[in-house]
Amino acid sequence: MTILLAASLIPPLFLLWKVYQSDKIEKEPPKLLLIIFVLGMISAIPAGILEVIGGTVLTMLFPAGFAETAAGSMLFNFIYFLIVVGGSEELVKFLAMRIPTWRNRNFNYVFDGVVYGVTSALGFAALENVMYVLDTGLTTAGIRAWTAIPLHCIAGIFMGHYYGIAKAAERWSDSRDRNPSLRGKAKNKFLRRSILVPMVIHGLYDFIATGQNMLFLALFFVYIIIVDIFAYNSLKQYSRNDISLETGTPGPQNWEES
Repeated sequence: MTILLAASLIPPLFLLWKVYQSDKIEKEPPKLLLIIFVLGMISAIPAGILEVIGGTVLTMLFPAGFAETAAGSMLFNFIYFLIVVGGSEELVKFLAMRIPTWRNRNFNYVFDGVVYGVTSALGFAALENVMYVLDTGLTTAGIRAWTAIPLHCIAGIFMGHYYGIAKAAERWSDSRDRNPSLRGKAKNKFLRRSILVPMVIHGLYDFIATGQNMLFLALFFVYIIIVDIFAYNSLKQYSRNDISLETGTPGPQNWEES
């Protein structure tokens, strides 16, 4: 049992430590990160409920027998993993991140959002990993350490990146916007991206991973390599270009490029 728990928890905690170390300017309080991590773990429960409900509704929307055909099965899986699984899991992780941080005084740099997003995502991944590994053993722990756990971390990186920009938009755009009806527009746009981008990354991963032939297996490894490299380079860039929310002054043209 101890070995299985260690094998389950070491990979997400290691990745969390690496991202935490990437926060070069001002480290986030461990107590706050612990709260986010625990909320991320707890969020796995409502995610499971949402996935059951979403899967049931999706099944009802498909014509009788269509999902059993080759084309129907692929379409069903694509919608299910992209919207139901990806949407459910990334939404609850987003809420686990946002609830304790949006108005927190420690949220004072854009890169803080990345740390929060990864902490929530890896809290979710930690509980999920424990459940999988206790059920199926050490082989699963080894496979998930190189696939599912990094995937959750990557989704958290991009969720947190856009979350941090949304906070910057609230601070810098809304205060200058003379039209009250437009206030919050930039903030809400990036908050939506902080859910939609990781949802797509996550959903495509699950869809490709469930393929039953060699083409999907090859695509799976290509996808992992591409996403890993892109996320690693993006993380370094986000860390290097971190900006204070109190004193930073980039304009909307900089955010549009993100």
